[in-house]
Amino acid sequence: MSQHLVLASASPQRKQLLEGLGLTFEVHPSHFDESQCDLPDPAKRAQYLAYHKAETVNKEYPDSYVIGCDTLVVSSTGELLEKAPDAEAARAMIAKLSGNTAEVHSGLSVVDPEQKHHEGVSSSVVTFKTLTEEEMDWWIGTGLWKDRSGSFQIDGPGQLMIENISGDWSSVVGLPVYLLGDLLRKAGYHLMQ
Repeated sequence: MSQHLVLASASPQRKQLLEGLGLTFEVHPSHFDESQCDLPDPAKRAQYLAYHKAETVNKEYPDSYVIGCDTLVVSSTGELLEKAPDAEAARAMIAKLSGNTAEVHSGLSVVDPEQKHHEGVSSSVVTFKTLTEEEMDWWIGTGLWKDRSGSFQIDGPGQLMIENISGDWSSVVGLPVYLLGDLLRKAGYHLMQ
């Protein structure tokens, strides 16, 4: 059976985490329309989106193992913080996160060459330090908020805003490595080659 692996995401952070595992894979971003999902529960929503991203790419790579993922951030008031369209929206998100905690849900789905889905969700809690106006201006000025749920990062300079994390660091980055290893093993993919 083929051991060909495909990552259904354009995220450079997810690519980096997979490379860190020493795996050989191909990147083929999914073009699944996320607006089709109206599930209000963020963990179920992340799982649904991960499933459908993997499913969409699996149609083009039916003999491969396809990894689909989706990461959602929820503020302490229960608001879903998706990717900010501009710097103003990103700053408003960071202001909401400042001095508060956020839940981060990373849904993961692995489709095997027999078209079976192996899936799960990894949830973590991130506590932000209380940020000054200057620190918020600095963060927005880096541009690193772009294309990130919640407009923050937990890898790189964004770590300076994080006081504490409870859960899986890689899950907050966007690809829960422990869960991925577990799902790949269940799918019959040989990690230790």
